[in-house]
Amino acid sequence: MATRRGRGPPAPWSGLKDRCLTFGEREEIALGRAGGESMRAIARRLGRSPSTISRELSRNCDRSGGYRATTAHAQAYVRASRPKPAKLVTNVELRRKVEEDLRRRYSPEQIVGRLRRQFPDDPEMRVSPETIYQSLYVQSRGALRRDLTKCLRTGRALRRPRRSPTSARIASRT
Repeated sequence: MATRRGRGPPAPWSGLKDRCLTFGEREEIALGRAGGESMRAIARRLGRSPSTISRELSRNCDRSGGYRATTAHAQAYVRASRPKPAKLVTNVELRRKVEEDLRRRYSPEQIVGRLRRQFPDDPEMRVSPETIYQSLYVQSRGALRRDLTKCLRTGRALRRPRRSPTSARIASRT
């Protein structure tokens, strides 16, 4: 990959992984779409899965159903950019619900289940248990206040990784 020498964000066509669609493939999709080809025909021509083409079109078509390769490629670059803001940082209502349930001594797994039942049709109100743990323990992801770790059942201020299966086997041999 070539080094950049300018300032500002990188060009939207650089730096995407090999598994992602290339700009050329997106142009082929746009041409096939304009020519009235089916998604399966476009996928066959590109040597990609039809589901890949379907996802690409559902993510990047405009309101009228039009698809532009340049716009789609720029949007894919933005979506792939890291680091992404943590969900508990951006969604205030979700963070409030999680904090409330932690104070009630629910485990992160129980909180996830409660959120699914309370908001069955709202994907923005879903979070994984790992996201909750990371928000409590990992400094860069700290959307939840650190003192809420006391509300967890273990009450630990620091997270302890589980023993690996190999170390358990070694310990049992001695």
